[in-house]
Formats: sequence, structure tokens, C-alpha cells
Amino acid sequence: MITLRKTAVIGAGSWGSVLALAASFSGDEVVLWTRSVEQARTLAETRMGMHAACPDHLLPDNVRVTADLRETLDADLVLVVVPSVAMRSVAAMLRDAGLSEKSVVLSCTKGIEKDSLLRMSEILREYLPNTVGVLSGPNHAEDICLGLPSATLVGFEEEEISAAVQRRLASPSFRIYSSSDLVGMELGGSIKNVFAIGAGICDGLGLGDNAKAAMVTRGLAEMTRIGLAYGGKAETFMGLSGMGDLIVTCYSKHSRNLQVGRLVAEGKSVEEAVASLGMVAEGVPNTLSIYQMSRKANARTPIVDVIYGILYEGKYPLCGLQELMDRALCAERIADN
Repeated sequence: MITLRKTAVIGAGSWGSVLALAASFSGDEVVLWTRSVEQARTLAETRMGMHAACPDHLLPDNVRVTADLRETLDADLVLVVVPSVAMRSVAAMLRDAGLSEKSVVLSCTKGIEKDSLLRMSEILREYLPNTVGVLSGPNHAEDICLGLPSATLVGFEEEEISAAVQRRLASPSFRIYSSSDLVGMELGGSIKNVFAIGAGICDGLGLGDNAKAAMVTRGLAEMTRIGLAYGGKAETFMGLSGMGDLIVTCYSKHSRNLQVGRLVAEGKSVEEAVASLGMVAEGVPNTLSIYQMSRKANARTPIVDVIYGILYEGKYPLCGLQELMDRALCAERIADN
């Protein structure tokens, strides 16, 4: 049986810090790495590495904060928790620093690289010979740091490694399921961000509950179409990393992408909406990547097309809404193109 003990978390943002907290529950050593020496010093001194929603929750003593990447290179398990636009540079850093080939690498970032249309695990595999897996699910850092019950999904091609990661990261309040469908997991976790922006637009325009429910449901259909076109399994999109993540992202007050959509609908520019968050909103770059994937696969994605038009072509949200409502009437279909 594979046993994973020392765990390194690459990226000390709110999600990285909360995953370090989750990994610390077993009592084993956890190293939390940040590129910033100043941030490492502050986190090490204050231990306040969680989220603003839970300021009283401190990093446990078995979490060591560092800006020295060398301290992570012998970890049994390495969680990569950086923005999608930084994944390639961080993967190169880990390779060049000499990450042990025995380390199991877990991508905890949801996104698709622009133009290349590569998933995050594919980027990591370009640079690292390690076993690479994915963590994805309906997981807002705010709830997990408060110890509220949450569930997520880890995916590896090797069932034995999935089981080892489940044992390493699970806790009484953090239940972990496993899957071998990395494609479906990563696409579900990325595509849902587009529809979260759409849900925010519904809120910002004051369209009501019916419109938002219709958008989310038909968004799930589009997610499934795209995912099947690229080799994902339909059942994955009905699970935690698909429908589960879609629900929480489209309805939670903590959703950054929901906030972006609402602000855009209220008249803010995309740049102003993102800047007001002070944090990364993966849905904005994801919308471009998912639009590119949809067109490449010739998938029928009217909602993706409209949200892309709003964010990247200056389409007025109300005009986009009218386009969706005026389309030819048809039967309800999910997995077709």
C-alpha cells in the first residue's frame, strides 16, 4: 500500500493555504511555498494564511511556510495551486529545481490554457516525468477553512495512487471521492466558470430565479457536449466536478466569477469587474479558451458563444439574452452536437 506523508503545496493564495490546512490534519509535515519572500515571512510569523472569511483560523504548527522551492522537492505529494496562467512557468520551475521523480503531483487549478487548449495536468506532464493527477469539485475555500462539510474528487489513471491521495487528504469534514476520468474532471471544473459568469449576468440584470435555473441547466448540457467531444465521460459531468461545481459556483456568495458577471451586467467593464475583486477570476480567460475548444469541436454551445461575445466582443448583456431567447424552438437535448 502506498503511503504519502510529506506534502508540499505550491501556491499560498486562499485555496493553497486552505489545502495546506486540509493536508495538516493527519499531523504529517506540510510545506507551503510562495514565490514571495515577504509573504512567506508574514505567513510564518502570523500563521494567518486562511481566507478573510475565517480570520481566526491559523495555520497549524506542522505547516512550514517557505519561499525556498528546494524545501518542497522531496515531498511525497505535491499540490500545485497556482493561477492557470502561471501553471507553465511553475511547472518549469519545479523541473529545473529538481523535483523528485517519486513525488506524486496533484493539479488543484481549474483552467484551460489559451490557444494551446491544454488542460493543467497536460502542461505539468510536458515538464515533469512524475505521476500527475487532478483535484476538482465544489470547493470554496471559505467553507473548508471553517471546517464545514465538503466533498471533492481526485483523479489519477492509477487507482492505487488515487486511494493513497484520498487517505492523505481526507478528514472528518473533507470527504474525497476518486475517478480515473481526468479529462472530464478538468473540463467540468473549467467550463463551469463560464456559466458562473452567466449566472452573475442573470443576477445583475434582475432576471429572476427561473432564468438563472434555465441558464445553469442548459449550461450543464453545453458542458457535457464539449466534454464528450474531447473524451470525457458523461457520468463525470453529472458528478462533483461537473454538476456539483457548477451549482456552487453559480449560486454561492463566495463565487468570484458570479461577481464578475453581476458587475458586467450592472455596467462595469470586464477589466473593472476583475480589478474590483482583488483576486483571480478564472472564468474570464476560461471563457476564451472554452469558446476556442467549442469551435474546434464544432459543439453546439449558444450560451458559451453569448458569454464570449459579452466579455470579448462588447456585446450588450441584454442583446445576448435576446439572442438566446429568440433561437429556433427545439427538443431538449444534452449529449449531441
